[in-house]
Amino acid sequence: MADSDADKLRKKIKTPRKKGRIGKAVDGVAGFWRRWTRRIFKWLFLGALIGIAGSVVLVVMLRFVNPYMTYYYVSERMRLGEVERDWTPLEDFSPVVARSVVAAEDANFCLHFGFDIEGIKAALADDGRVRGGSTISQQVAKNVFLWQGRTWIRKGIEAWFTLLIEVFWPKERIVEVYLNIAEMDEGVFGAAAAGRHYFGVEPDKITTVQAGRLAAILPSPKKRSASRPTAYTKKRTRQIISGAKTIAADGRADCFESG
Repeated sequence: MADSDADKLRKKIKTPRKKGRIGKAVDGVAGFWRRWTRRIFKWLFLGALIGIAGSVVLVVMLRFVNPYMTYYYVSERMRLGEVERDWTPLEDFSPVVARSVVAAEDANFCLHFGFDIEGIKAALADDGRVRGGSTISQQVAKNVFLWQGRTWIRKGIEAWFTLLIEVFWPKERIVEVYLNIAEMDEGVFGAAAAGRHYFGVEPDKITTVQAGRLAAILPSPKKRSASRPTAYTKKRTRQIISGAKTIAADGRADCFESG
């Protein structure tokens, strides 16, 4: 009876069948893809770490080193052959220049951490598309570190650099870089070069009206002129002059003004 039970048990336990050539080939392909999948994820992970570390180092370095060679500046220099720019420290500008640009482009610059959520909401059109809403920090991130374009990938990288700028740069540095890289006519970069180009004045001699005009031609300097203002530009200048006085009075200019 015991032998009979043992025989029955052996019948129930089936001996594994050896895999044929097809089975071995399938296992080989699966193993190959598993190995390569692990390698790809490993490379992507290492690439992401290198990208993060490199971007942090670059942002920290550019806190102290002026970013002379930006992508757009180089492309315009190659296209035009010659461009105007004279890097100028923030303290060498007439104070009204920074106030006017901030009032025109990002009045809440001192109040946010790179992203003006309320400004973005206000910039939403009825059809749900965003029209404007970029802060000065976002514009610096785009113009210093990235290329021109509107893809989601570029916008995502722009957001990352915006956060890094806000973490590692003081507000004064962000404004200083913006004043020196903003295009204010075709081939004219920075408020110092624009002051000489339009009015023949040095950065510390730019008047309230002239500063308002320079800010008023943003963000379409190739379509507007500070020295030959249209009715719209004149109206916009008056609004900016008023806005500059307002942010100086209510403290929204304190973060980039040492005095």
